[in-house]
Amino acid sequence: MLLERCEPGLPLSGIEPARAIDVVTGLLPRSWVPAPSEFRSLADEASDLMQELWAHWERTGRTVDERLIRAAAEAFDVVVGTQGEQVIVNQDLHAENILSARREPWLVIDPAPLAGEREFGAASIVRGGELGHSREAVLYRLDRVSGALGLDRERVRLWTIAHTAAWGFSVSPLEGHMDVVSWLLDAA
Repeated sequence: MLLERCEPGLPLSGIEPARAIDVVTGLLPRSWVPAPSEFRSLADEASDLMQELWAHWERTGRTVDERLIRAAAEAFDVVVGTQGEQVIVNQDLHAENILSARREPWLVIDPAPLAGEREFGAASIVRGGELGHSREAVLYRLDRVSGALGLDRERVRLWTIAHTAAWGFSVSPLEGHMDVVSWLLDAA
């Protein structure tokens, strides 16, 4: 573990969204190195997330549209078994976890690493409302990140649907997360 101060430590969410996406597309590939065997696999994580998603949905009284939950399950089914090269991906890379610093202009903090395909690595930034929470903002991030990094846009979209729905129940149904799932479903 590396500990260092991020000074001035301002979050990426404090800059204009288009410029923030440029920063993200510069940072993401730096972490995409072959994943060592000791990293938890995205396939294992996805299996656990799906079980938790259904359990949370039941416990919260099915307050979220079942169509969104089923879409997340279908997205997981499509992408989990057909992943590309396994690299280190961060399942919590959003604009509040990228801070300005002196050693580098921007540093990623609080990683949640997994061994998975690159397209999954873009899901958190596409989902993250820190750079705008609207259908247009989400689709803009999906298109910009996928295009700039040469990622399969459809796989990024499916990973974002699945992961966003699953993380949307981390404590209770998070309406903002379900908005993102709905917008991405409609954008198919």
